[in-house]
Amino acid sequence: MQVFKVQGMSCGHCVRAVTQAVQAHDQAAEVQVDLAAGEVRVATRLAEEQVLEAIREEGYQAEPA
Repeated sequence: MQVFKVQGMSCGHCVRAVTQAVQAHDQAAEVQVDLAAGEVRVATRLAEEQVLEAIREEGYQAEPA
């Protein structure tokens, strides 16, 4: 399980955008978003940098937690 701190998420749309961004690169990825904590947990075969890039492409600031 990879954990990332993500800034800029504030609503259900943000949750869907981040989830879909990661799953576009790995359909089997499990994505859990905690808006209050600003955290995204991802179970995926993708490398950490690939997940970060997918999230950043959606316009969010992301870094490993």
